[in-house]
Amino acid sequence: MLRTTNYVLRTNSRGLPAPRLRQAGMTMIEVIIWISVLSMILLALTTSLLYFYRVNKYTLEQASAVLSAQRGIEKVIRTIRETAYSSEGAFPIVSIGPDDFVFYADINTDPLIEKVSYSVSGTNLIEGITLATGDPPVYTGAEATSTLSDYVRNIAESVTTFRYYDVSGVEITNYAQWEKVRFVKVTLVVNIDPNKLPNQLTMSSSAALRNLK
Repeated sequence: MLRTTNYVLRTNSRGLPAPRLRQAGMTMIEVIIWISVLSMILLALTTSLLYFYRVNKYTLEQASAVLSAQRGIEKVIRTIRETAYSSEGAFPIVSIGPDDFVFYADINTDPLIEKVSYSVSGTNLIEGITLATGDPPVYTGAEATSTLSDYVRNIAESVTTFRYYDVSGVEITNYAQWEKVRFVKVTLVVNIDPNKLPNQLTMSSSAALRNLK
């Protein structure tokens, strides 16, 4: 006797066979593959960044040092232009030298004039500020110092930081004649590592002492 089997074909409202629904979510194998691919991408990115940093480390540091020196020299020039007689009536210039310059200037627009010094010490460009205190004002307080620029190679390269000129534009080489100074040129030589290329960068700028004629 033959047995017959009846099959029921499920259809949708249009009479077409209903599609099988795929189970939602990811299988464990798919999750493992996804994590593996993501890990390889992150590893490749990290390796590339580390390689870029190693290759360009010196260039990035040199650029940072140059920017620091540029800001430092701009501040020095800006302050030199504001050279003025001290709050106690002293001549604007205190002393001059190849790598140091001491003078009076108004650096904060208050009623009193500050005593300012700029000098190269080792590989740093240093700013020193002494405030006028008391009545009558005197400059006996402690000097506050800060580093304006680092990696400065003026001393190692025998480059003069400050050059001074009189009213006629003649350079003053006798530093005892500080009262003749009317114009100052500032030069900074910057290099992170003198043993590596590129070579050091030399920056110069100048300023006239506006309050001295």
